[in-house]
Amino acid sequence: MTTIAPATAADRTGVSIDTLRYYEREGLIGPIRRSAGGRREYTEDDLFWIGLVTCFREAGLGIADLREFVAILRAEHSPQDRVAFLRGRRSALEQRAAALCRAMEVLDEKIAYYS
Repeated sequence: MTTIAPATAADRTGVSIDTLRYYEREGLIGPIRRSAGGRREYTEDDLFWIGLVTCFREAGLGIADLREFVAILRAEHSPQDRVAFLRGRRSALEQRAAALCRAMEVLDEKIAYYS
């Protein structure tokens, strides 16, 4: 199995080494394997999970939401439980997107008014 160093994992995922450690402490990724000297070694599977967590964070999910989703994935929950969780978060994201669209419309009106 090929592994990569923390700095390479940080570069490839676009997050800092501190963020990688934080995600591991919070149980969102990992456990991350360690070398004989105790240094973290990331796998491609770890990078996938880091990407997933990062995507969800960018979508506005909080750490508590992410912990809940990881728990659903790791436990013997049904696919319906996973889908229900994701649909709920997607609905909240749609509402946030609609609010942002309304705010942009107001800004556009003000830009046109003051131009």
